[in-house]
Amino acid sequence: METKPDLTPVSEADRAVELAIRQRLSRDRPGDAVIGEEFGAEGHGDRRWILDPVDGTKSFVRGVPIWATLIALEVNGVMTVGVASAPALGRRWWAARGSGAFANGDAIHVSRVARVEDALLCYTSSPSFAQFGRGDQFRSLSARCWAARGFADFWGHVLVAEGSADIAVEPIMNLWDNAAIQVIVEEAGGRFTDLTGVATADGGNALTTNGLLHDEALAAFA
Repeated sequence: METKPDLTPVSEADRAVELAIRQRLSRDRPGDAVIGEEFGAEGHGDRRWILDPVDGTKSFVRGVPIWATLIALEVNGVMTVGVASAPALGRRWWAARGSGAFANGDAIHVSRVARVEDALLCYTSSPSFAQFGRGDQFRSLSARCWAARGFADFWGHVLVAEGSADIAVEPIMNLWDNAAIQVIVEEAGGRFTDLTGVATADGGNALTTNGLLHDEALAAFA
């Protein structure tokens, strides 16, 4: 393991997994562009693959099973396919536009919880909200919720997609963290935006909900 300039960890596995996916795409989709967390952007065109080889590296290097490989396909600027594979959990979530969302082959859908006071809120790190100037907003929202749990990285968002949680929020996220999750959550019937309410995977942060709670959660961070 090494520490990158932004002080986040990177392991041999991060690089090896991304290289393996890039090699497969180069063979099977040679005309497509690729962007990944470890090796940046390559190629141009209307189709772009977005890769996070190990989302949750801090968990991975400590032996905590909450990590996944995230793969998304963007076509003409629209996130079209998303896959989150978590082998240590024995789980895989995937979705394609107009085809619904699935976990291990079973269709999934967001919850019908309609009150913040009944909601389960997921996040990765509570101190990170203060680091990015959103500590008071986060504490206020989490105090209103039925429960707030630190289900890290991708996991909180796919829990929203399958209806086990109702809100997941992160103050700092990159394109490769968000792209696959956006498709899965939206195809499961939920909403995915940045903290200003824009439905983009490249907004620098992320809020996913079952849709019923989204506007109220956004208002908490306004």
